[in-house]
Amino acid sequence: MNKQLKDFLQFIKDKGVIGLAVGLAIGVQVGNTVSAIVEGLINPIVAFIVGDTSGLESASWTVIDLADRQLVIGWGLIFSALITLLGVAAVVFYAVKLLKIDTKEKK
Repeated sequence: MNKQLKDFLQFIKDKGVIGLAVGLAIGVQVGNTVSAIVEGLINPIVAFIVGDTSGLESASWTVIDLADRQLVIGWGLIFSALITLLGVAAVVFYAVKLLKIDTKEKK
């Protein structure tokens, strides 16, 4: 059991698992922060511009309206998700460039 534990700890050190875990944790928090900014700031501005006061996520088009069913496309939800994706990608890209961690260290 002791040898397995040593092998496991050596694996973690060799493969950089701790760095990966830290990066994942930071990435999740960056995503949450950008999502909050998009939902609290950008979406209301876009909703104001397009004239939908109920919020961007609820903006939709009714394509087909039959007596017993409808085809509704939720374009606001898609647009909001794209804004969030672009925001997260931009923050991560510029953070990597700013911190100069975009190149691999030579051993």
